[in-house]
Amino acid sequence: MSLAKAVVTGSLYRAPEKRFTQNNVAVSSFVLNIGEREEMLMRVISKRNTLDDIVSSLSKGDRVLVEGRLQTANVKMDDGSERKIFEIEAATIERLGEGNSSVAASSSSSKFGTEEIVKIESDDFSNELIGEDEIPF
Repeated sequence: MSLAKAVVTGSLYRAPEKRFTQNNVAVSSFVLNIGEREEMLMRVISKRNTLDDIVSSLSKGDRVLVEGRLQTANVKMDDGSERKIFEIEAATIERLGEGNSSVAASSSSSKFGTEEIVKIESDDFSNELIGEDEIPF
């Protein structure tokens, strides 16, 4: 079931794997750790040929930004219990880090560059923000 569009950053927990469906369609996947202090694992799936180059260049520990559609899936564990896992079907994958500007995007013209992220974080919006006691949830 597809939930929403999501943008996440994290480090590769497991190196990418490439498999093929019965119809010979390539599907790449890797596991991303999006947690800062504790492990929060999320599977990233790429069915797009435009992302093959960036996915094949990734290795365990690389920091990436992934934009795509958030989905849930039910998985049956070895002990017979079912578990819900979260996946992102990637539309854009960007390697983050020192001097790497590797970006692979779908046909969409939007690009999530690290320069834009740093600029947004460094701007001072403190006068425009709502105080935490005013947030209704």
